[in-house]
Amino acid sequence: MAGTFDLDACAREPIHLPGSIQPHGHLLAVEADSLRLVCASAEAGAVLNRPPAEAFGLPVDRLIDCASTASLIRGLRNAPTEPVQLEILKLRSVADHQAIAHRSGALVILELEELPATGAGTLEALYPQMREGIRRMQAAHDFDALLASTAAEVRALTGFDRVLVYRFDEQWNGTVIAEDGNDRLPSYRGLRFPASDIPQQARRLYALNRLRLIADARYQPVPILSGRWDAPPLDLSFSVLRSVSPVHLEYMRNMGTPASMSISVMDGDRLWGLISCHHAEPRQVSFAVRTACDLLGQVLSSQMIALERALDADHRIRSKSTQARLLAHMAAAESFIDGLSEDREDLLGLVNADGAAILFDGDCRLIGRTPPQEVVEAIAAELAGQGIKDLFVSHQLPAEMPAAAGMERTASGLLAISISQLHPSYLLWFRPEIVQSIDWAGDPKKPLDSSGGLSPRSSFEAWKETVRGQSLPWRHGEIEAAGDFRNAIVSIVLRKAEEMAALNEELRRSNGELAAFSYSVSHDLRAPFRHVTSYAELLRSRAGDKLSERERHYLDSIIEAASSAGRLVDGLLHFSQLGRATLARVEVDVGQLVDEVRHLLEPDLQGRNLRWTVHPLPGVTGDPTMLRLVVQNLLSNAIKYTRDRTDPEIEVGCRSNADAHEFFVRDNGRGFDMAYAGKLFGVFQRLHREEEFEGIGIGLANVRRIVERHGGRVWAEGKLDHGATFHFSLPRSVAAESR
Repeated sequence: MAGTFDLDACAREPIHLPGSIQPHGHLLAVEADSLRLVCASAEAGAVLNRPPAEAFGLPVDRLIDCASTASLIRGLRNAPTEPVQLEILKLRSVADHQAIAHRSGALVILELEELPATGAGTLEALYPQMREGIRRMQAAHDFDALLASTAAEVRALTGFDRVLVYRFDEQWNGTVIAEDGNDRLPSYRGLRFPASDIPQQARRLYALNRLRLIADARYQPVPILSGRWDAPPLDLSFSVLRSVSPVHLEYMRNMGTPASMSISVMDGDRLWGLISCHHAEPRQVSFAVRTACDLLGQVLSSQMIALERALDADHRIRSKSTQARLLAHMAAAESFIDGLSEDREDLLGLVNADGAAILFDGDCRLIGRTPPQEVVEAIAAELAGQGIKDLFVSHQLPAEMPAAAGMERTASGLLAISISQLHPSYLLWFRPEIVQSIDWAGDPKKPLDSSGGLSPRSSFEAWKETVRGQSLPWRHGEIEAAGDFRNAIVSIVLRKAEEMAALNEELRRSNGELAAFSYSVSHDLRAPFRHVTSYAELLRSRAGDKLSERERHYLDSIIEAASSAGRLVDGLLHFSQLGRATLARVEVDVGQLVDEVRHLLEPDLQGRNLRWTVHPLPGVTGDPTMLRLVVQNLLSNAIKYTRDRTDPEIEVGCRSNADAHEFFVRDNGRGFDMAYAGKLFGVFQRLHREEEFEGIGIGLANVRRIVERHGGRVWAEGKLDHGATFHFSLPRSVAAESR
């Protein structure tokens, strides 16, 4: 009848302290310095020639009767931490035994295994077979061939019916990826075993002690006796005879494999997998053969690492080439985002993705198969909310991130990198769902018995599970390539920011020099133009009757040109002064400003029936003289460009938000073509002929300069012959910088 087990208790079981051994040998524990007997297995009297209770406290050389006692003593004194075969003991009273020893704290543990009737007893005898096996493993041209060769060589050495190579995944589920057998036992190739079959403490022990043999799963454990009543349990982490958990023994019996042996395969310090050997009947294998298999496991580890490093190196070379092309595009483009999205194939191929998205400075670019833009932006916002500053990886995103729920077809997998150290900007790669059918070796859920207790699985028939909502996992090389690319992009962004800061500084310096130059030139030119105008008018008044009509026309042209040039110089001087003057900030009633400017401009409205609509306007903090000039320019322009309308209308209003007040002046006048909207606020820019509408084209430039010095901005909307609306914003905060 199968026993019942609690899963948590099973996971906590101290399997390195079982207090018993398997019965195909004997265990003795002696003090490392005196070699006096401290502990012994209950049946050890067969090799001690007396009951263990009578042997405690005696030195080994008085307990073991063999021809090579001196050699045995030397081996015990020099015993290493891991088990080593000292020699074959030819005992006078019983059969030959393999002497295996290792140090455990202040004790040396000596284990005596009866030498099997068949199989080599020493590594020297196995060397020719091992040499050829290692040569064949090293000749394997790829990963699958290496694993198949390893399974075949281990089975040839041990004679087991079935040898499996079993690999752990990230969740510690194990999959049989290679197998060699003689058909006495069913094939498990391709089957997956749940992590609970090999609990954490068992995996930890596998990583510590790479070899374990269970010669007969039907054995009865032999207890370990101690000569001291208060002695702590003996640590058998490295023992070759250590008794195993009853759960595992029943598991083996349910599997139909009375004998098993496992060899740990390591990837550095991490347990990569197991070479698992099974036999349809009890089988004991010599320590020398087991040691040879351990050597094959280490060869597999080194060859596997070499192959994986070669693949990683090849992938790294290809990804570096791809990165170089992407970086070249980014460097050549005016905007690095344009360069990054230009080569879609390389951007996706860098990490083998189906889609990508670039979010930077408010821009969102979608490439290939991606979720909708609003979902992509929500995913990026969630990454920012999680504080992702470098890299994020998932192959089951919809289950991990609410923003991606329902996006299995395009975003089951996500590899994301942050591309700015200052703002939440990301480059996202997406992978679609890959529906997988997993063949488990039986139902992966632990079965319950009638009382609700847990028992080992009794069925290992293939049990199929369909997994949805997951993409292909991101490989280590792909994640590494993304991380390298992130560093390169961040460097480019920072360099661009530094270049922009340098350009801004140079621009500020140049603007300062230009402002000083324009002020100096305009100031110095005012007097000469006034002199030209004055003397020309004086000449016309005194000698006008003596001049011919053509000469008077020439003189009038000189006066008009000089006056126009003088007005331009005055405008330029005023523009320069606005850039140099200090802002005198006070509370300004904009509604009152509009009323005052309307009164000032009344002479321009003689004979016109203009309809005004002035909405309530908020107060702001600013320079009243400069803001008056803004209002005056905008209202005078509206009056000027509506004068050919029979029913002219001007509307003044404001929309406010949390950050700013946005004022507007709207008219139904001549309007303008929006294709030229960018020229409106430039110095000396005009969209209409001077013969139609007077002006020197500097008023709106003054408006822009004043508003920008107050921390706001200006813009305009219009349609030819359908009027125009001019907007300017002023911040609600008083923190706008004086420039």
